[in-house]
Amino acid sequence: MTPSPVHALADAEPTPFWLADPDRPAAEPALVGDETCDLLVVGGGYSGLWTALIAKERDPQRDVVLIEGAEVGWAASGRNGGFCAASLTHGLGNGLARWPGELATLEALGVKNLDAIEHAVARYHIDCAFERTGEIDIATEPHQVAELQEAAEEAAGLGLTRHRFLDQDELRAEIDSPTFRAGLWDRDGVAMLNPARLAWGLKQACLGYGVRIYERTRATALSSDGLGMAVRTPYGRIFARHVALGTNAFPSLVKRVRPYIVPVYDHALMTEPLNEEQLAAIGWKNRQGLSDSNNHFHYFRITADNRILWGGYDIVYRYGGGVRAEYDHHPATYEKLARHFFRCFPQLEGLRFTHTWGGAIDTCARFSAFFGTAHAGRVAYAAGYTGLGVGATRFGAEVMLDLLAGERTERTELEMVRSKPLPFPPEPLRWAGIGITQWSMTRADTHGGRRNLWLKAMDKLGLGFDS
Repeated sequence: MTPSPVHALADAEPTPFWLADPDRPAAEPALVGDETCDLLVVGGGYSGLWTALIAKERDPQRDVVLIEGAEVGWAASGRNGGFCAASLTHGLGNGLARWPGELATLEALGVKNLDAIEHAVARYHIDCAFERTGEIDIATEPHQVAELQEAAEEAAGLGLTRHRFLDQDELRAEIDSPTFRAGLWDRDGVAMLNPARLAWGLKQACLGYGVRIYERTRATALSSDGLGMAVRTPYGRIFARHVALGTNAFPSLVKRVRPYIVPVYDHALMTEPLNEEQLAAIGWKNRQGLSDSNNHFHYFRITADNRILWGGYDIVYRYGGGVRAEYDHHPATYEKLARHFFRCFPQLEGLRFTHTWGGAIDTCARFSAFFGTAHAGRVAYAAGYTGLGVGATRFGAEVMLDLLAGERTERTELEMVRSKPLPFPPEPLRWAGIGITQWSMTRADTHGGRRNLWLKAMDKLGLGFDS
């Protein structure tokens, strides 16, 4: 009797694969007492780490402190899929819909940003399995083939030569699945990497510059203090001239920012390493990242030791929008993902999953980051990366530092930086709206991509919901 896909989950550990690394560094001590500094960075994920590091690169004499409520890289930065994209706009389509006049500039800045990440990985000797192999968006339904062809034409119209349309035979020569119909390969605009090791490497680079890092030190309050700012922590306070907030899915210390963010939960599976026969059965010799083109989409990639990470599809929102450890796991989603995995790769029957996990994403209504300042320009924030923060957080760090310096730069002059998304409504309207949107997205996936009146209305309002 053939075992069901769910049996492949029997021995999986409910922990993020990347964070189970035996070389995970020890946490720095918590802050006890008071500190003063030029720049305080709140948050020890990519957003905060890049901000602290670039601040020291710009001015090595700047006194920088970073605090993290748990451990560096433990949240989204250590449990994502490891796709590091050049796109700052959550893909060409979203960028074209929202900022058509500056999309060419945004694309150029995105490529420059990804280049800078690659250079930083080399400069600071960060062992994070960085592979700039690109990503293929995959059509699994007939209507998606035409959508990918249109996207390829749009990319060509913007002068983007790195995108290549693949017909079914060309795609299945790259990666073989009976469900694949066509693909759009962004050949070097996306890198694969080990996300936790990137975070830990950035932490080490910050320490090397003299950044003082306090872990297990949660910021509990933010207030003005003379010409600077004061941040309270459980065992002390920090007085700083400027504060950069990299708290993303967690409630912002600037309360007016909170309605713009909805924390949603995404989940993933990791397989055991594939043997040579299994690798030959699916191809994938060029090791690209992959994602399908559904509204409820899957993303998947191959790791340095030839495991397959398979995630996405469900976008889980809890009433009230809390971020809690008990939300990290969702067995119903794991079961669904396992079934979908073997539907995509029936030739891998018998493969086992070793890890299951989930985590919160800071989604906003326009799917890409927004920026701003508070307290007379002494506090800056960037949030709303909506699942594409592995790369875009570095750009966000530069924007925050520009804003704190009061500088007019190419970045701060962007409409994307100067504008905000629409806020989400309060509960219970938020819960109801997200539920209707989820149902409508599923319906569109099963009805040839046709968007119903609800989704069309959301499009006109500029409201969206994604991960």
